[in-house]
Amino acid sequence: MKNKSQKSLFAGNYGQNYLFPFILVTSLFFMWGFAHSLLDVLNKHFQNSLDLTKTESAAVQASAYGAYFLMALPAGFIAKKFGYKAGIIVGLILFALGAFWFVPAVEINTFWAFLLGLLILFCGLTCLETVANPYTTVLGPAETAATRINLAQTFNAIGWILGPLVGSILIFGNESDKSMLELLAEALDKVFLGANTAIQDITEIAKTQTDNSNLILPYVGLGGLVVLVLVLFLFTKLPEIKSDNSVNDGDTLSISRPLIRQRHFVLAVIAQFLYVAAQTGINSFFINYAVEINELQLNELQAGLLLGLGSMTLFAVGRFAGGMVMRRVKAESLLGLFAIINSLLMLFVIMNHNRFGIIALISCYLFMSIMFPSIFALGLRGLGDKTKTASSILVLTIVGGAIAPVLMGLIGENSMNLGFIIPLICFLYISFYGFVGSKTK
Repeated sequence: MKNKSQKSLFAGNYGQNYLFPFILVTSLFFMWGFAHSLLDVLNKHFQNSLDLTKTESAAVQASAYGAYFLMALPAGFIAKKFGYKAGIIVGLILFALGAFWFVPAVEINTFWAFLLGLLILFCGLTCLETVANPYTTVLGPAETAATRINLAQTFNAIGWILGPLVGSILIFGNESDKSMLELLAEALDKVFLGANTAIQDITEIAKTQTDNSNLILPYVGLGGLVVLVLVLFLFTKLPEIKSDNSVNDGDTLSISRPLIRQRHFVLAVIAQFLYVAAQTGINSFFINYAVEINELQLNELQAGLLLGLGSMTLFAVGRFAGGMVMRRVKAESLLGLFAIINSLLMLFVIMNHNRFGIIALISCYLFMSIMFPSIFALGLRGLGDKTKTASSILVLTIVGGAIAPVLMGLIGENSMNLGFIIPLICFLYISFYGFVGSKTK
């Protein structure tokens, strides 16, 4: 029985096998995860290289996530008018252009030039996310839509791991004779064992680089990868599946109602806005929170390694395990439970700006892992031919990532732990959505 269930995960209504299209589209999840997580390194880097305050550096997220506000609805129109593949091609072209723009941006060497590159790049990501998220839900039976999108998002989480890791190494640099593993081991030792009493002057281990030319290699490398994937998509035929039963939970009457009257969808829009706000805010100021813990004396490189190999690894594990658990546990129940746990963890982070606070902050990534894809899949239930339009609106809510860092920067300018009250409020609402708001009427 188990094997039959696994085989049906990518089976169409007439026995089609959608495994290869799913694999190809899943590669997009990895790349945009990598691009997103590089922002968290840029935030701290520009504070150093351009002498910005926390509030000013939040413009990095405002520019990137503001692209979702500008591009989500046009991306939805492209997907609806010309199909899934056209939306992917447009997204990859903009993605590559934004990445390669970092070469002239380094020559210009002003904040607006970097923000322009991020705006273009994230307009591309808006197209990709508008198309790829709902596309995974139609590549198989409707009842396993949440499982498929969580599985695809597992590879997104792998990108989130490598982004801070590669970004920290290439952007912050390492002028010591110690390897990255040694630096990470020392950071973990300090956080979990309190070894700061045995290690003196650790802040000089890896001096922060303030040369913006360090940004060229990671972004040009990413742009090259995007071009390779673009070529692959150009020569691959993707099935253009009708979405009239894509995430239909049996409520055929709900298909005829306009989106504004779909209660579970409207509440999903709010939940997704707040989730992205919470995740982006936590990512943006993770490094600030870590380096401001006096007893640990972590530097930016070590904090970045903790973010990449600690927090994001838990994020990836949660995505993979969550997708499997959802085959036996309702997605809405797991979402509500995890949101409650994260609300408690945020409360602990606010009240304890110390070793235990950073442990709680790292732990919250495990429970954040299933939230975005779960809200997405729950919000698209029973929407039929409105799925593509609804998807573009849900992607539009990613603009929440432009707002939370600014608020957190203002609140936490003097003490970063206080800024985490914003994610706390977000997780409280998400728990409501999981247990109550996600039910279809």
